[in-house]
Amino acid sequence: MTVAARLVTTVAAPLDPASSEAPWVLHGPDRRLLVQRGDTEVVALDVDAFSAGRASEVRFPAPWPRRFGSVTVSPERDAAVFAGVHAVRSVEATGTTRWEVRHGCWYGGCALLHSSFDEYARDEDHPYADSGSVAVSADGRLVWAHLRAPLGGDPAGEDDQELWAVLDATDGRVLGRVNTMTVASGSEHTPHLDPTQMGLSVGEGEEGSPALWGRWDGQRLSAAVIGIELVLLAVSPSGRHLLAVDVGQWSLCLHRAEDGSLLRKLDAEGTVPSHPRSTGEDRVYWDHDAAFVDDDTIVAGTSECDARYGTARHWLVDARGMTLRGEISYPFPVSGPARSAGDGAWYTVSKDRRSVHLWKSADEN
Repeated sequence: MTVAARLVTTVAAPLDPASSEAPWVLHGPDRRLLVQRGDTEVVALDVDAFSAGRASEVRFPAPWPRRFGSVTVSPERDAAVFAGVHAVRSVEATGTTRWEVRHGCWYGGCALLHSSFDEYARDEDHPYADSGSVAVSADGRLVWAHLRAPLGGDPAGEDDQELWAVLDATDGRVLGRVNTMTVASGSEHTPHLDPTQMGLSVGEGEEGSPALWGRWDGQRLSAAVIGIELVLLAVSPSGRHLLAVDVGQWSLCLHRAEDGSLLRKLDAEGTVPSHPRSTGEDRVYWDHDAAFVDDDTIVAGTSECDARYGTARHWLVDARGMTLRGEISYPFPVSGPARSAGDGAWYTVSKDRRSVHLWKSADEN
C-alpha cells in the first residue's frame, strides 16, 4: 500500500551549502522557522511568512565558526543561542551579546576555563572537541543547556562533570542544574510544547546513548533516564507520547511522556520490505529522525540504509498499534530522512541542500 504526500511549500536555503550546514526546521505552537548556519552567521526564516510572500529573514552574527559547536534560535527570533566549546552565548541580530555562561572546556585534554574563543581558535585539537547542545523552550523564556562543569563561579572540584541546566533566556541566570552522569561526544535536545519539559539524547560514542527527560517545576530541575541506549526523535502534538529509536536502529519505540515507560515498538526487520534494488542481504533499519503527523500517525524513514540504492523511502506508521500503514509516495524523489515541521507536516532537505520541502498527507484538506 502507498500513501500519497502533498507538497505544501518549498523554501530555498538562504546560505551557500558549500560553506554552511544543511538547513533545518524549528517549530512551536505558533511558528515554524527554517534555520541555517554558516561560519560567520546564522539565518532564521519564518517559513509561513515566507510562503505568504512577506519578508521573513533575520541574520545573527556567529561568535565562532560552525565546527566549534551548535546553535538554536528563539521562537520570536530575538536571539540565537550558541553552544560552544567553552561557553553558551545568546546573541541578538545586531551582534550584541545578550549574555554568556562560561563552562568547562569540551576538549577532553584541556582543563582550562577559557574566557574567550580566541584562546583556542588556532589550536589544532579544539576543533575536534566533544560538544553539548542547547534548546529554547516553546514560550521562549527558558534555555535548556547541556554543558560541562565547572560553570563560571563554581567552587573547585566540579571538573569533569556534565550538567543539564535551565537558564533564564533574558539574562542567562542558572535557574536549575542536574548532573547528567554522562560522558558525551555530542548531544541533542527534543523540545516539548510544555516549556517546563525537555528531552535530551546524549551520544557517548561506543559507550552508549542515554536518553533523559527533564522537568523544571520553577524551583528544581529533575531528570529521569528513559533508556541507556536510546535516541529521542519527537514528541506527539498532545505531548503525551515520545518517539525514540534504539542506538542499533532496530526498533521505533513509543514511550509515555509522563513516566517514560515503553508502550509499543515496531521492528524494521520483518516489517519494512527490502529496497527494490537490494539483493536481500542488507539489513533494513530506521533513520535517526522521524515525525508525528498527529497523535496517531508517524512518518519514519529508512533513508540511511536505502542510501546505497539512491532512492530514500519513508513510511506511514499507525502509532496506536505501532503498525506499518504503507510507503509514502512523493510527486518527485526525495532524499534523506523525514523530520517534524509541526502542524501535521514533515520536511525533507534536497540532496544538494539548497531547498527544504514541507509535506502533508494528500488526504488532509
